Amino acid sequence: MTWLVYDGECPFCANYVELLSLREQFPGLVLVNAREEKDHEAVMKMRQAGFVVDEGMALVEGDTIIYGAAAIHSLAQPSSSIFGRLNWWIFKSQRRAGALYPILKFGRSIVLKILGRKKLGY
Repeated sequence: MTWLVYDGECPFCANYVELLSLREQFPGLVLVNAREEKDHEAVMKMRQAGFVVDEGMALVEGDTIIYGAAAIHSLAQPSSSIFGRLNWWIFKSQRRAGALYPILKFGRSIVLKILGRKKLGY
């Protein structure tokens, strides 16, 4: 089983998951909102491995954790939707994903502050 761990109250993360229709695109993928399921096995695996959910989403499968920019790159697949095509074009390059991910994290921090939402703290 593969889990995608993300912050469900982060507008960027939640919209990314919804707009890409990840459940349809990756049928075996289970979405884990770390804010609602902080004790979920996948969240605990991330934390035990030293990954911080506040700093990036992760794909967790068994003992393998693909984190941050690498996770976004792994999810970049050709799609029929315009958002899916744009996502694939941007993040199909590991280099581009690595360069843009810190900017996305910074934007997330600002938006959470504006919306009055606290970071997860883990």
